[in-house]
Amino acid sequence: MVSIILLPLLSGCWDNKDINHRALPVIMGISLTEHNQYKIFLDIPSADDSNNITIVSDTGDTINEIIDHMSMNMESQVDLLHLKIVIVDKNFAQSGMQDVVSAFNRSRDISSKTLFAISVQPLEQFFSEIKAKTLNSGNIIYDFFEKNAGWNPQLADTRVWEMFRSINSYTHDVIVPLIRSGKTTNIECIGSAIIKNGKMTGQISPEETLVANTFYGKSAYGKLEVMDSATVQIISNKLTHKSWMKNDQAFLRSNLKLNVTILDSKGHPTEQEIKDKLEQLLTSRLEHLFKQTQQDEADILALGQFFRNDLTREQLSRWRSEYYPELDFELKVTTKIENRGNLKNL
Repeated sequence: MVSIILLPLLSGCWDNKDINHRALPVIMGISLTEHNQYKIFLDIPSADDSNNITIVSDTGDTINEIIDHMSMNMESQVDLLHLKIVIVDKNFAQSGMQDVVSAFNRSRDISSKTLFAISVQPLEQFFSEIKAKTLNSGNIIYDFFEKNAGWNPQLADTRVWEMFRSINSYTHDVIVPLIRSGKTTNIECIGSAIIKNGKMTGQISPEETLVANTFYGKSAYGKLEVMDSATVQIISNKLTHKSWMKNDQAFLRSNLKLNVTILDSKGHPTEQEIKDKLEQLLTSRLEHLFKQTQQDEADILALGQFFRNDLTREQLSRWRSEYYPELDFELKVTTKIENRGNLKNL
């Protein structure tokens, strides 16, 4: 009798769908048409053992509408939970991505850890060239950004949640990788886009991206050419900061400590010469990056975070336009050369 009474309470798995009836795209491309509609591209690997890739595209007024329309016209239901990368074209990035990023965050259909990238090519051209080079295009693009595969510190690493945070933060902007299909390689990175309030306002080079990643603490194993005399590799870095306000002006003094190892050298420079040139190189690149972002009023180094306890919320809302352009910022770079090659301490 007890079993019979409990039987109606058993929900079972009536709403589950077999994986063979689900389309699991790994890449989504987003662009805007001439009529201000979204055009979505989905890179969907085959569910069987083959390496076939299907590129599906459709247009509509909202992303959810487009995905539903795709599912209606496919033999499988589109499931975005396993999406790895969102790629938007440059024109769309310059017009503003606030609505799309906010929609991703509200719907929860896309993981907040999904990578974000910007294509400098039209997406039709980008996806067609990538597919022509390799059948397994989804994994190729994902491996390009994967920390355990092709990623290196010259490449920005930005997620959907970081984009959403940037849009809703007064003091924290982001950089997003700029990519295109390569001539001799599958993908080529040409630098990073500066994103302010969800809109692309400028771009920086791969070398400057490495400097920004050094500031973020993501520069380990990044390589630097020091004045054509040596190549060094960053082993680790540490940043310390001291900030204060005086006469309604922000002051910041930062100290960057790097542990590096020499990979090769030309002309037999001394360690002190390499050390001095490396410190000058990093200091000049960071100063150039800082001045550029001051002009763009985009705080990609998140320097405003150090003044959140010194400014009211109303003052923080004016950080980019009023305080950041007048920020008195000085950086000291010190390096320690370790001649251990790539050997690890056991």
